[in-house]
Formats: sequence, C-alpha cells, structure tokens
Amino acid sequence: MNYKNLGNTDIKVSTICLGTMTWGEQNTELEAFEQMNFALDQGVNFWDTAELYAVPPRKETYGDTEEIIGNWFEKTKKRDKVVLATKVAGPARDYLRSGENSFTGPNLESALNDSLKRLKSDYIDLYQLHWPERNVNNFGRLGYVHKENEWNKFEDVLTELDKYIDQGKIRYVGLSNETPWGVFNYLQISKDKKLPRMMSIQNPYSLLNRSYEIGLAEVSIRENIGCLAYSPLASGYLSGKYRNKSFPKGSRMERDFDFWTRYRKPNTEDAVEHYYKISEKFDLDMSQMSIKFCEIQDFMTSVIIGATTMEQLKTNIESVNVKLSDDVIKEINQVQTIYPNPCP
Repeated sequence: MNYKNLGNTDIKVSTICLGTMTWGEQNTELEAFEQMNFALDQGVNFWDTAELYAVPPRKETYGDTEEIIGNWFEKTKKRDKVVLATKVAGPARDYLRSGENSFTGPNLESALNDSLKRLKSDYIDLYQLHWPERNVNNFGRLGYVHKENEWNKFEDVLTELDKYIDQGKIRYVGLSNETPWGVFNYLQISKDKKLPRMMSIQNPYSLLNRSYEIGLAEVSIRENIGCLAYSPLASGYLSGKYRNKSFPKGSRMERDFDFWTRYRKPNTEDAVEHYYKISEKFDLDMSQMSIKFCEIQDFMTSVIIGATTMEQLKTNIESVNVKLSDDVIKEINQVQTIYPNPCP
C-alpha cells in the first residue's frame, strides 16, 4: 500500500480509501464487515462515510452505513487502526433535522453527536462538509448561474468547527463538492483568523471527469490540500461492465437506473470504449488502470473506491501495484482531447 500525509498533518493515509456508501443498501452488514476486515489487512487505513449514507439516500436508510461501521468498531476493537472520515450533509433533505441543515448552531451539533453515536466513537478523524450551503453548480450541473441564498459565512463555520476540535470530537476538517472560490476562501480565513484549516477536498475525479484539473488542482498543490477522489470508476462505467448498454443484475445501474444519471451523457459510451481499448492494448485491467491514473496525480491524496463484491474490492485495492507506462498515459490523454470531460 502507498501512503500520503493528510493535508499538512502528520497523519499518513492510504492512497486507496475504502468507500462505504453501498453498505446498508447494496451490501449487508455481514458483507461490509468482510470488506472492512480485508481492506485493513491490505493496509487500507483510510475509510470514508457520511451521515447521509446509504446511497441512494432515503429516509429509511439514513445513517445505516455509519451504524454498520460503528458495529464493526464495537466488535473488533480496532477503531485506533482506522483514519475515519465522515460528512455532515448540507441543505437538501427534509428528513434531516427538518430540512434546516446548516453548518453552525444546533444543526451541526446534532449532526456531529448523532454521527459519533452511530459510529460508536469518541472522535472523528476528518469531518467534512458534504456540499456547500450556498448555491453552486455541483453534482454534474454546468454553467454557473449566480443565485444568492442564505448560507453561513466561512468564518462562522470554521469558528463552529473549532469548538468541536477543542472538545476532542473532531481532529481535522475537510471539504466536499466544493469550488476553487470556496476552497480558497476557507483557507485564507483560517490563516487570517487562526481558525481550523481544511485538509482535503473530496470531489469527483475520473477518466470521464477531469474537471478538477482546471482550477482545483493548482489550489491543491500550492496550498497542500489534496483531493480525495470519489467516483474514480464513474459509478462502474470505467470498469467496462456497462459496455454495449449491458447492465448486470444487481449492479448500481440495474438497481437504481433513474438515480444514477450523472454518467449517462452523449459521449460516455464512446469515451469508455476508447479507454477500454487502451486497457486491452496494454494488457491492463480497466478498473485498475482507471484508479491508478487517479492515484498518480500530483494533487491526489487518496482515491475512494467502492465495491459491492469482494472480487471488485480485491481488484480495486490491487491497483496500487499497477504501473502505467508513458505510452498508456499518452493515449489516455489523447482520448481526453477528443472527449474532454464527458461527464462533469
């Protein structure tokens, strides 16, 4: 396994992070336990979850993933072996604290304490803001249209988070689905006001969506706030299993086709086919090629993998041992010029 520092901390996290959002939906608790046991044995010490999970998010399964992780901690007594990241949801879901989600006040306090209770832990290593309170064009929306809404100012959010860091409930904080403007404002205010520093940015990054490179990559490198890449396999498209419009039974697309629209774009199939041919030409597993390309980026801290079977998990973790030649990278970049970011 490979390891990098989380932000400017001395915490070493594996460059493969165990994603968990299927636990409680596509995966049972028993299957999740098997995944956690195996991943830890392979040196994966970094796990990511969220209060919102399982996914697709539903009132009935809200918090289930954190509960499964908490049950594993209780059973194995291995909480100290894991760098655990979770997230507080931004505004959107009416069933979360009556839809009054915010990153300050009683809402944040309730979200944090409830996560700790479900996780059966006294602390969270990395507490992330799942998406901004303000109106931004994330989750696949293009073309920013300015529409002001009520949101807590960056300084107020950092001041609130600082309180829980002082209490020992949070070690470090991070961002998710954030923009360059948001990231830089958080960083600048933390410097100016001596408030907690954001240590990571959990945003999408894959061969089908390299938009992180446009603005956030420079911020990550210059400010030492690395990317935690989610959806590196584009919901399974970059494994090749959905080629020729094939949706295997039990797969994410077969189960929840209407929810997973982000990667069904006009150029998706053509781009995937080109990447598949590259993997075939160089005798690479397509999933491993796709994950490894993410891992080797200078702005990357860790790549979040999500698997519903042990076979997928083993393949994804093994990607750390794959080498991508200059020729492979050259051909990947050539496809990007033909189909630039087909699924942003």
